[in-house]
Amino acid sequence: MADLSRRKMLITGGALGAMGALSIASPAHAWTWSPTGSVAGAGAGLDPRWVWDEEADPLAASLLDRGAVPEVNRLLWDWNRNDQPLPAGLPGDLVAFIEKARQLPPWADRAKLETAATFNKSRGLYLNLLNGVGGGMLSTAIPKEARAVYYSKGGADMEDRVAKTSLLGFAVGALDAYRPEGTCIVQSVKTRLVHAAVRHLLQQSPHWGGDIPISQEDMLVTWHTLPTYAMRKMLEWQVPIKPAESAAYLHVWQVTAHMLGIRDEYIPATWDAANAQSDQILPRNMGPTPEGVELTDILLGQLAEQTSPGSVSRPLCNALARYLVGDQVADWDGIRREPVWDPLISSAWPKLVKFREGLIPLPLVPSIAWVIDEAVRQYILFFLTKGKETKIEIPTTNRPGT
Repeated sequence: MADLSRRKMLITGGALGAMGALSIASPAHAWTWSPTGSVAGAGAGLDPRWVWDEEADPLAASLLDRGAVPEVNRLLWDWNRNDQPLPAGLPGDLVAFIEKARQLPPWADRAKLETAATFNKSRGLYLNLLNGVGGGMLSTAIPKEARAVYYSKGGADMEDRVAKTSLLGFAVGALDAYRPEGTCIVQSVKTRLVHAAVRHLLQQSPHWGGDIPISQEDMLVTWHTLPTYAMRKMLEWQVPIKPAESAAYLHVWQVTAHMLGIRDEYIPATWDAANAQSDQILPRNMGPTPEGVELTDILLGQLAEQTSPGSVSRPLCNALARYLVGDQVADWDGIRREPVWDPLISSAWPKLVKFREGLIPLPLVPSIAWVIDEAVRQYILFFLTKGKETKIEIPTTNRPGT
């Protein structure tokens, strides 16, 4: 990893020395979350660190080993809609897997999915900000995820990697997410196959010395940096959310977790169960890495470049990211402190939220809030547009040159 600068390595080392007590330097804790709190209501209770995807993994390995992936990607390029038949010519074992994997779980509730779609539309600004910038900054502070991203093929082109990740995120939040004309089932199944391929490929990389990547726990950790984190932040910001909306928002992500290959016995049934699970597994899976610092720098550089070039600076983006994830994660990610922008954002953003929700009148909103608001809008527009230019594909190699 020759392109990591010495300064960024020192930032990471300093953060580890100051913050490492949370997970990197502390012994692993036993898995105690009970499957009685899951959507399944029961389960074996196995530690998810040692559980992967027993259906997708051998299939992806077989497709890669027999050189079938390039043709599979070509055939699946125009497979987009939830109700769309699979194209002819796919290998029989892949067809059998996809036809099973594309079925919604029996506990999926269509009414809740429709309520979630409406909620995602009405709260889209917050959710896209939290899932995009916030979730992105959290993901780079998860050592196994940061390393998996960095050393897999997507780590070499983070703009493309983020665009492909956004395809799934925006599909979940779309009005037609799980309707026949939607795309969420397709994006979830393709992502599941990508995860399986990365598991197979990374174990062949000389830079990957850990366990098999993307375990059930790894996927749960990522899951909690999206809906669980977003709901907690919206409640912290005092965004009014009705009980039915809250339950529906959880439900659409429960269904998505299932479609991504997370076992039902690990998917939280309630927000209380989700918060309890998050509190157990996030601390033991978060911390600094040089790869995470490098990826964060790339992501924030993209954000600064695309949000109104010439008028919105990197310091604003740094401060926005720090505000969203807090000082500890920001320090792990090597995000600079901004003495001007940090206090402005922490003061202006809550007032902007309250104005949007009709809780305070316009005169109480500082003018700087609209600069922040425009930066957020441009970020969302950029990644929405980029997402339309790409497709999720199964990788055939790791990061070039590693």
